[in-house]
Amino acid sequence: MSLLDRHVGFVHALRAAGLPVSLAEGLDAARALEVIDLSERESLRAAYASTLVKRSSHRPGFDTLFDLWFPASTTGPYGSGPEGGPRPEQEPRPEDGPPPAGPDPRTAEIPELRDRLAELLLGADGMNAFARAMVERFGRQPASPGRQNWFSYSVLRALSPETLMARLLAEVLTGQERGGLAEKVARQRINQNIRRFEDAVSADVRRRIAEDSGIERIARSAVRPPLEQIDFLRVTKADLARLRREVHPLARRLAARLTVKHRLGHRGRLDFRRTVRASLSSGGVPLSTFNRPRRPHKPELVILCDTSDSVASFAHFTLLLTYALREQFARVRAFGFVDTVDEITRFFVPGADVVEAMTRLIREADMVRFGRTNYGQALERFAERYGDAIGPKTSLLILGDARSNYQAPALETLSRLSRQARHAYWLNPEPMSQWDTGDSVATAYGGVVPMYECRNVVQLAAFIEELA
Repeated sequence: MSLLDRHVGFVHALRAAGLPVSLAEGLDAARALEVIDLSERESLRAAYASTLVKRSSHRPGFDTLFDLWFPASTTGPYGSGPEGGPRPEQEPRPEDGPPPAGPDPRTAEIPELRDRLAELLLGADGMNAFARAMVERFGRQPASPGRQNWFSYSVLRALSPETLMARLLAEVLTGQERGGLAEKVARQRINQNIRRFEDAVSADVRRRIAEDSGIERIARSAVRPPLEQIDFLRVTKADLARLRREVHPLARRLAARLTVKHRLGHRGRLDFRRTVRASLSSGGVPLSTFNRPRRPHKPELVILCDTSDSVASFAHFTLLLTYALREQFARVRAFGFVDTVDEITRFFVPGADVVEAMTRLIREADMVRFGRTNYGQALERFAERYGDAIGPKTSLLILGDARSNYQAPALETLSRLSRQARHAYWLNPEPMSQWDTGDSVATAYGGVVPMYECRNVVQLAAFIEELA
């Protein structure tokens, strides 16, 4: 495969993985290749990253795809080709250099290999070459005739890097007190090196699978979408932790936009007294008019949130965002429901730990009677118990997938609540193509309250700008 083919395929793979790469940026990357040494793989990586990557959160996906399209060469006893040489159609690159010192990975016993891994985890050079050699020895699993599978877990199971922690700490902290700052720093550094080794193993496994099955095929499954494009309904606990860091920057951007809107808004109503008083100097002719200062509207916010298991991740993130924006509103009240409703504002007081608040909410809030989502019952209960929470200054925000288990939707109740509010919006985390399928009554609810598809951070940010 020529360099041009690799460049075009790499840029296309980045776009397919959700990274925003324009045509002009692709051309900039191609021009950057003219002024670097192409034999220096890390220089090549840096040239592509500087021209194509816009956000730090996009870098892991970029590095994964770069390693697939521009794999490191593998030569000598740490090689992955026949007889330890390079794989077919691969030439050794100068960056690999001579193989690092240590036992021969093809014949050494596991205790010797673990000794070598311990040296690498303490900072010795050659981790990537060692990882490639371990994948060659332990990662290969027979498949159909003429084919083989590659796995990371078999390498990590054979070497068990996590079990080396006690031994490494004993070597690093010789003569020092245990349990103090020195141990904490050493443990952190060793953990980082263990993650580096695991990442190197995973990268080499992906490279070998790509060589056997095709780069395009493995690229489609090797990279998760960028954080801002991950569906709320499919996020993991780790994703939620990262999404929490997205809340406050998004809130600050909205706050700045609100400030500009207030500053550049329409003039206030005519100030009749000042206008008449100024007209006395021109014989009663109002040559100049004066307006009252415009008072920016600072609305109240009421959130009605489906907290059932099917949309729990979505509710978690939007509640985080709402409370990050609470300074933009005169008052914020939040209500959660499954088949009955309860006010949950008390769980999200300023300064409260979000994870603890969500745990307490699930344990203490009265949102479940029979355990099956019932929008109609929840809306009627909300109107009965908390109807006075909505007034002419209130923005009503409903969060949920509009799936009510074939129960009566209580459209009249929702319509009455919507008329009482200044604004009403509904955010639905399901794709629009799934609305009105099964027990969904999205179109019926959307005819009463404007409903927006809101599956990820990008769509949520777009809605917030419209809300502002």
